[in-house]
Formats: sequence, structure tokens, C-alpha cells
Amino acid sequence: MHAKTDSDGTSLDTSWLPRSPRRPVYYVQSPSNHDVEKMSYGSSPTVSPPHLYYHCSPIHHSRESSTSRFSNSLKMPRSLSAWKHIRIDDGDGDDHDGDDDDEKDDGGGARKVRLYFIGLLFFVLLFTVFCLILWGASKGYKPEVSVKSMVFENFYIQAGNDQTGVPTDMLSLNSTVKIHYRNPATFFAVHVTSTPLEIHYFQLKLASGQMKKFSQPRKSRRTVVTVVHSSQVPLYGGMPPLADAREHANKVAVPLNLTFSLRSRAYILGRLVKSKFYNRVRCTVTLTGKKLGKPHNLTKACVYL
Repeated sequence: MHAKTDSDGTSLDTSWLPRSPRRPVYYVQSPSNHDVEKMSYGSSPTVSPPHLYYHCSPIHHSRESSTSRFSNSLKMPRSLSAWKHIRIDDGDGDDHDGDDDDEKDDGGGARKVRLYFIGLLFFVLLFTVFCLILWGASKGYKPEVSVKSMVFENFYIQAGNDQTGVPTDMLSLNSTVKIHYRNPATFFAVHVTSTPLEIHYFQLKLASGQMKKFSQPRKSRRTVVTVVHSSQVPLYGGMPPLADAREHANKVAVPLNLTFSLRSRAYILGRLVKSKFYNRVRCTVTLTGKKLGKPHNLTKACVYL
């Protein structure tokens, strides 16, 4: 065996040295756990960690992991009270967010209610205006009424007693009245009723008759015949022209008045829009014994109100 010489050892040791020097790498030493606890309670380290020179890469990884642990320890609370404060703050934030959402929902609901109310008022206003237009337009279509003729069929005067037993002359009369009715409206029909047709001698009522109610379609006409009669009407001497009627019936001439009123109702838009028309009629006619059974022309003898 050969003994190692100094030259051999030197050559052997120098073979392990790096041929080119490495660039120095500097690392910051993280504080120890004891120092971290002091920092969490408000104390600060008095001595800054020294800068060390390292050559091995495993130490570099260990320092990086310790640094990340230090940053995480600063972020996460170490006590239960700190956790409680965080939870309470989060709960308060959620409550405030919920209150804001409720306020937004309430504001949106109130706005919708106002919009619906305004829309309803606008609809009611438009519908009211439309109904008023229809009602005003209907007033230009007043029904036309005309009395054409009247026929006295017969009349009788005889002695008798009234309901209290007082003796007086009693009158019986029978007649018919012909009336023409026309509805000129183009968009509604009418329902017609009438007051009793009455024959008067001044203030004394001699006969009456009731017209039957009817419905008249739009743009149409009809002729209505109504019977006007009386039976055993006490006169109490109130008709001097009839004093000689028993003996000279052909010479009788008594001025009479025929009066009545017609009411026409138009349902334009159901029962929401109604229009009423009134026709008041007053006719002058003379009862003569010579024209019994013959029509009296009343076309120009009536006044229409």
C-alpha cells in the first residue's frame, strides 16, 4: 500500500470544490413562535433577525414554509373571543343586508300599489268620459209622438145616484185614441210607459184609459190604439151643454181636453248609462152628436211638450 502524501490529499480535496463560485443567496429568518406570541399581544421584537448565509436548498424551503405559517398566524385569530367578535360582526352585516333588502322590497311594493291605483283612476276617468259621451249623444234622439185621431163610439146620459145616494145625471162614454210612436235612435231601443189618458171637461174628469207598455227597437215606429172610457160618472150639473142630450143627442157639442204623458227609457250601455225622455201631450177635441163613430183628426189639435 502507498501512503497518502500531502500532494495527493490536496489534489483530492480540491476536486470537491466547485469550479466556479456560487452567487450568495440571502434569506430573512422568520421569528420564532415565542416572538409571534409577543407580537400578537402588542409587543414588538427589539432585535431584528440577522441575515444569514446558507448554501443548502432544503433550508430555503423550510424558511418559506415557516414564513407562510407566520402570515397565517397573523391572519387567523388565536382566541375564542376573537372568533366570537368575527361571528357577531358577520351576523350584523347579514342583518343590515336583510334590512336593506326588506326596505327595497317594501319600496317596490308601494310603487306597484301606486301605479295600480293611478291606472285604476285613469280607467275610471276614461270610462266616465265615454259614458257621458254616449249619454249626451242619446239626447239628440228624442222619440217622436203624434196623436192621429180620436173616435167617440158612444155616450149616454141618464139619471142616477152617486155613491152617497145624491140624485144627479150620470155619464157613460166610450172612445178610442190612435197614437203614432217613432224611435229615431240608431244605437239603442226604448221602453215606453204612459200615464192614464184622461178626458176632461175643464176640471171635471169624464173618462180615462191606460196605454199598454211596450219596447220600441231602434229606427222603427208603431201605431198604438188605446181605449178611453167611463161608466156612470156623476155630473152634479157641471155640464150645461149636456142638459138637452137626452132629447136632442145630435145637437150636442161639448169641448173636451185629452191629456197624457209618455215616458221613454233607453238603456244605452246596459243599466250603467240610461237616458229618459218625456213627451207631454194635450189635445183639444169637440164631442158632437153628429160624428159619433167617426174619427176626429187631431194632427193639428195637439200640443207636445
